[in-house]
Amino acid sequence: MLTFTNVNSQNNTLTPPLPQEHIYKIIGSDTLKLSVYHPEGKNKKYPTIVFFFGGGWNGGSITQFEDQAKYFTSRGMVSILVDYRVKNKHKTTPFESVKDAKSAMRYIKLNAKELKVDTDKMVAAGGSAGGHLAAATTMLSGLDEEGEDLSISTKANALVLFNPVVDNGPEGYGYERIGERYLEFSPMHNIKKGAPPTIFFLGDKDKLIPVATADAFKAKMEAVGSRCDVFIFDNQEHGFFNKGKQKNDRCYIETVYEADVFLESLGYIQGKPTIIKN
Repeated sequence: MLTFTNVNSQNNTLTPPLPQEHIYKIIGSDTLKLSVYHPEGKNKKYPTIVFFFGGGWNGGSITQFEDQAKYFTSRGMVSILVDYRVKNKHKTTPFESVKDAKSAMRYIKLNAKELKVDTDKMVAAGGSAGGHLAAATTMLSGLDEEGEDLSISTKANALVLFNPVVDNGPEGYGYERIGERYLEFSPMHNIKKGAPPTIFFLGDKDKLIPVATADAFKAKMEAVGSRCDVFIFDNQEHGFFNKGKQKNDRCYIETVYEADVFLESLGYIQGKPTIIKN
């Protein structure tokens, strides 16, 4: 069994940058915000990774991917955490969650200069329902907020997905809420030529997302000529990638490591990962 340690080259810890808060959308009484982490440096723009938290479109916390965001900021990326509407807090449906995710991507692109974002190297990332939103920003047409400038694409250039909800069809997750609209909502049913390179993490004991879903997603991606790297983790359940899930954070560290290698292969970051597998 491999063990892992989260280190940087100086003191074996990550020095967390302080995030900037931006309001990206006000709708009704709801004010939705981004937390933006900037790397040290004076570049005019940086590759960017945008994280969407999980929680079944019912709940969840914007802080879920805070540690991953800090890590990728240390690797020279702008890292952004997105808040969005969920059922428990806002009395909304999954469709509003998708609209918010797309609004966030548009805001980031519209304000790319201020945020120092390289819009040609944008990564959408997320876990579970947040993984669905990451894929939805890029694979789904429609489901846009009324009044937004649809000429501004919400698509990312790459996807990093942690046990994502990608199949909302009759045999998939969430069908009881999505119903016959699954064809416009389900990433699995909207994979087209030009789909961005993707990395997909999943535990083989996940009771919500079967391994067969990851295999089918990969097959459909490759059928249209797109890269899809799938990593299946033995004896791991839903949410296995979260920091603190295991005593030694093995799966958190390994998923971040492999995501780093994936992004380095795309030219978004340089050098070897600074999160170390021992």
